[in-house]
Amino acid sequence: MMLEPSIDELQEKVKSKYSLVTLSAKRARQLRELKNLRIESPKSHKFVGMALEEIAAEELKLEDEQ
Repeated sequence: MMLEPSIDELQEKVKSKYSLVTLSAKRARQLRELKNLRIESPKSHKFVGMALEEIAAEELKLEDEQ
């Protein structure tokens, strides 16, 4: 179970939970293929968790919400 970052914290960064899911899934696929993290020392060892941590750290944003 994922406790950090919380869904509330993530929805402050990306307003739509559906957009959040899409963004994190796409980024997780990129991480799996390219291994190019934008944050240092992620807490999660899974790609989706790492993507969510990047969103929480504002290292990753939706183009239309920038």
